[in-house]
Amino acid sequence: MSQAHPLPAEISAQLSTLSPTQLAWLSGYCWAKSQGAASSAGVIPAAFASETAAPAVARRVTVLSASQTGNARRVAESLHQKLEAAGVSARLVGVADFKSKTLPEEDVLLLITSTQGEGEPPEEAVPLYKFVFGKKSPDLSKLTFAVLGLGDSSYPNFCQAGKDFDSKFAGLGGSRLTDLGVCDLDFQAAADAWIDALVPKVAELFTQASAAPAPNAATACATAASGAIYTKEQPYTATLSVRQKITARNAEKDVEHIEIDLSGSGIQYQAGDALGIWPLNAPDTVQEILNLAQLSGSETVKLADGRETDLQTALIEFADITQNTPAFLQQYTELTDHAELREIVSDSDKLDAYLAITPPVGVLATYPKALDAQTLFGLFRPQTPRLYSIASAQDEVGEEVHLTVGVVRFNHHDQTYTGAASGFIGERLEEGGEVKVFVEPNPHFRLPANGDTPIIMIGAGTGVAPFRSFMQQRGANGDSGKNWLFFGNQRFYDAFLYQIEWQQFRKDGLLTRADLAWSRQGKDKVYVQHKITENAAEVWAWLQEGAHVYVCGDATRMACDVEEALLAVITEQGGLSRDDAEDYLNDLREDKRYQRDVY
Repeated sequence: MSQAHPLPAEISAQLSTLSPTQLAWLSGYCWAKSQGAASSAGVIPAAFASETAAPAVARRVTVLSASQTGNARRVAESLHQKLEAAGVSARLVGVADFKSKTLPEEDVLLLITSTQGEGEPPEEAVPLYKFVFGKKSPDLSKLTFAVLGLGDSSYPNFCQAGKDFDSKFAGLGGSRLTDLGVCDLDFQAAADAWIDALVPKVAELFTQASAAPAPNAATACATAASGAIYTKEQPYTATLSVRQKITARNAEKDVEHIEIDLSGSGIQYQAGDALGIWPLNAPDTVQEILNLAQLSGSETVKLADGRETDLQTALIEFADITQNTPAFLQQYTELTDHAELREIVSDSDKLDAYLAITPPVGVLATYPKALDAQTLFGLFRPQTPRLYSIASAQDEVGEEVHLTVGVVRFNHHDQTYTGAASGFIGERLEEGGEVKVFVEPNPHFRLPANGDTPIIMIGAGTGVAPFRSFMQQRGANGDSGKNWLFFGNQRFYDAFLYQIEWQQFRKDGLLTRADLAWSRQGKDKVYVQHKITENAAEVWAWLQEGAHVYVCGDATRMACDVEEALLAVITEQGGLSRDDAEDYLNDLREDKRYQRDVY
């Protein structure tokens, strides 16, 4: 219902700064005045006067998300909504859209960041990381901050990006509003607890702050509902329509081209996005685990959400039985009290080395012990979806989505095992079988808005997948910009992924040039970074023309080597110092001309 006499905006703004006690007193005062009460009714209590006499000090609150797979972004959105509900006006921004050099002028900064690789920040946060850790360290004495880190405890540098930002912000003079929060893969409960403890502290800072009224619940719901229909929590049940091996029969690596039918789902995606796959674990591996624990699988267990199911179903659908973690090994050591395991878990170097080569089933096979069903299930962390770069453009393939999946295989105690998702969709799932999927948008790996812009694509192995989608999309758009592919794999004859398609792109004139690197074909190992160096002058010329550079592949080796090659090109061809070359490349990042999809 509309109000007959709405309050002026400036009065509404001032009301939003008052405490519940002040509002209660004011309501009585206003009622008395409306009834013609004596002016003495308008005497303002001292407590009220002391709170309102001082001019308001505006506090500016920024919620900054640094996300690799979308989890940190979703947590940041939750924090933002709870702040707004508490009357705190805050801006929500992804770090890719945040200018690092403005950090010293921020007031209250709440950073939610994931960690990737060997403890590095997510790709979109690299410019901010380099800014605060650079030689010209900023003065953050004006900054009040809080950091929440999301990570994976199976990696040695757990939540390292969050830890780094938190300690560096403080070291540069920032004031920590609350302790660093850290969350594992099953992050929701820990993130909610951190947020619920933080919001009152921010609200207290904001008591005499700005005036923007909090959005109503309907606005918050509309914002939350503006995302995709199908999500990580509510995936779409699709069907596998095609699985085709695209490496030679005798190739060292098995790479499968996957086509998934999305008919009727209404799912939309863009070139550069990823597809989330919820895997089902291998029944043979589940049966081996049951046998080692001396269980049948028919025992009833309780899931994390309180539901009950049989143990076999729980292990197939809800447990991550392929990834070993420190928590798994420590818990199992306590159960078995085995001297060798105690020695391993007590030495961090031995622990890391052991986890790297031993799957959970390998631990059970080496140190078998009878367990009850709930104890066995509780050893494993919850199953998580795996993300794959989409290898198709929807304008080209319609209600389909294509993936390029390298099937992970490894041996232990004379048995062969596969990766959870790659084994599921790349080997076990039959054509026509069901798979639960969702689109994970990747706004930081996008084609240039201007189709005339040249692009340089650098990928190795299955890292070529998004570049297939880029070419399909540019072809569908009729874009005239030049396209240059650097691609590397082991051998031309058995591992040139999508060879015929790339040759057709070249024949049609869509692919301007391609430089290929084969690491196992000749006497010398040739990688994509070598091809970049060989063509340094041309790469620099393309950069001067405004080219966008894209890198997709392994984060710890290939992507690092490629970055070094690009820095060498910029230094030598641009006549810059190493520091200036770093700044040049960082500027390309912030201008979204240097984008990476690394894993």
